[in-house]
Amino acid sequence: MLKPKQLEIKVANSGYYSGFNKVVTFGAMIALIIFTIWVVLKPQNANEILSVIQTDTVHYFSAWYMYITFFFVIVCLSLAIIPKSGAVRLGHIEEKPEFSNFSWFSMMFGAGIGVGMMTYSTAEPIFHFANNPDVIKGLVEGQSAENVRYAYKWAAFHYALTPWACYGIVGLSLGYFAYNKGLPLTIRSGLFPIFGNRLNGTFGHIVDIVAIIATISGVGVTIGFGVSQFAAGIFNISGAEWISDADGKPTLNAQLIALVIIMLASTLSAASGVKRGIKWLSNINMIFSILLLSFFVFFGATLFAFKSFFITIWDYLLALPAMSLSVWNANGNETEQALASWQSSWSVFYWAWWIGFAPFVGLFLARVSRGRTVREYIFGAMLVPTLMALTWFALVGGTAINLELVGIAKGAIVNADISAQLYETINLILSPSFSVLMSLLIVVLLLTYLVTSADSAILIINTISSAGSSEKKHIKHIVIWGLILTSTTGALLASGGMEALKSVMIIGALPFSLVMAFMSVALIRSLLFRKIG
Repeated sequence: MLKPKQLEIKVANSGYYSGFNKVVTFGAMIALIIFTIWVVLKPQNANEILSVIQTDTVHYFSAWYMYITFFFVIVCLSLAIIPKSGAVRLGHIEEKPEFSNFSWFSMMFGAGIGVGMMTYSTAEPIFHFANNPDVIKGLVEGQSAENVRYAYKWAAFHYALTPWACYGIVGLSLGYFAYNKGLPLTIRSGLFPIFGNRLNGTFGHIVDIVAIIATISGVGVTIGFGVSQFAAGIFNISGAEWISDADGKPTLNAQLIALVIIMLASTLSAASGVKRGIKWLSNINMIFSILLLSFFVFFGATLFAFKSFFITIWDYLLALPAMSLSVWNANGNETEQALASWQSSWSVFYWAWWIGFAPFVGLFLARVSRGRTVREYIFGAMLVPTLMALTWFALVGGTAINLELVGIAKGAIVNADISAQLYETINLILSPSFSVLMSLLIVVLLLTYLVTSADSAILIINTISSAGSSEKKHIKHIVIWGLILTSTTGALLASGGMEALKSVMIIGALPFSLVMAFMSVALIRSLLFRKIG
């Protein structure tokens, strides 16, 4: 068994950085501040360079993103199923979970994918209803009744097992090595069985800095989508012209104001800690989510959704290996190029997003999952959120697709900006006054999801910076990381919008995907080949 002192990360004993590792904290801060200043001072130059790097990253590493994420799925499910690893408890053998199942599921879903559901529960099925790889291949016609199953299959591909496997690998790795082996609850601990004491110095610092940068890039995209939909909701409620441009997209001013509001609330919540602010916010947004889904049960296309839900699970499971292992070549024929373009815009983008999200969601899952067995953790962290995501797609996305199929929408949802598609669906179902009330509920729910994601990220960044310490951090460090996250996201939105955020995320997630690969190998080695007794 590893001794707790085999991995020692130095932290300052006094001064401004008391309790923090100076190299990790200062290194990550300086890198992000310099990057933000560059984007602000030279936005056009930054966009051009980021675009070129993103193009090269997608060209050379699309296959890596596709294969490694499927590897994470296989590793997680295998560790849960195999008796030797599945029965291991995160912590002492008789330790009990700290949080109830409801709070546990609420925090996992809220931090991991809640904002994505608000934006993509409508957009994902609708976009694939119009176009997906099977449409490109000529197997089915876009926006036809026959394409519904294909659309849902690809929607499930991006939001079912794979994202939760990315989070699960990191969370299981950190939880096992921290609670069972006495290592610090920080990213580098997951690599200890492979690299050992070399993680005490510069190499370990780089691993943690890479994790922080990946977190900022992944959370930045989430917040970017969230503030756009938040602003679109305010426009749907108020009709204020300054919020939306002529194309129906939220204006930059509206996005930046929404960003400031959300980050102020997130910083206050982060200051209150996991057991208070984050736990209660997670419970609230889960209750509001149930209310929203209940609305679609009673007023949406419920029968359509019911059929889609079960058919989607069947189609998805059958097609998962083929979808995961298909890599299309941009240098091929016209069809192959179209498929490669679609894959880079959707699958590769998503895998980078989930990997960028994984450091903070994984560490967060580890913090709230102590006392759970490996099997309970993996099934709880993968299967329950997967079913929740598919329920959202079936009820919300299914209603939108049905409105288009029967001719009520007449393209209003398909042609709307991604930030407004959920509101367009609501507008078609309800009268104007009731639509405003439901839009208000959506805006409040979106706000709680955004705050939960952002404040969780701030707390986790501070945990990584302080060598895994989960003690409550000084408010000044919470505020500083809140400002850095706000500034970086705002600068990218101002310079190049969501495309700039996406570019940074795809680039920033790549180094951490390698860290996750090593984590997977370390877990297999430790859980399956450990000595018994």
